[in-house]
Order: sequence, then C-alpha cells, then structure tokens
Amino acid sequence: MSQRRGPVIRYGYGVGGALLLMLAGCAGDPPKPAPTVTPEQVRTHADKAFEKLKQEEQSRSADPTVPRY
Repeated sequence: MSQRRGPVIRYGYGVGGALLLMLAGCAGDPPKPAPTVTPEQVRTHADKAFEKLKQEEQSRSADPTVPRY
C-alpha cells in the first residue's frame, strides 16, 4: 500500500505547486482601470453612426437594383 502512496504524494505536490504559481501570477499584475467614456463621447459616436446610416439609406434609395426588405 505504501508503494501507491508515493506517486499520489508527488502528484499532490505538483498540483499544489501549480496552484501556487497561478496564484502568484494573478497577484503580480494589478487590475487595469476601465477606460472612462464621457457622455459627450457617446453622443459624438452616436451622431456619426446615425449620419453614416442616413447616407447608406440615401444611397440605397438612389439604387433601384438593390431589393428592399
């Protein structure tokens, strides 16, 4: 029975060592703060997207070969 315990203990040391390395790796880098987006940036992006959508719709209505949905 003691012969089977040797590989189990070595396996346990290996798993424990891997867990310690993973823990140390995760704790090494501080989390980066999320970029802050101002309401003005959101509004500007939305306005640009809306203008692009309007241009696409105008070009579709000018091209009769494209089927409408």
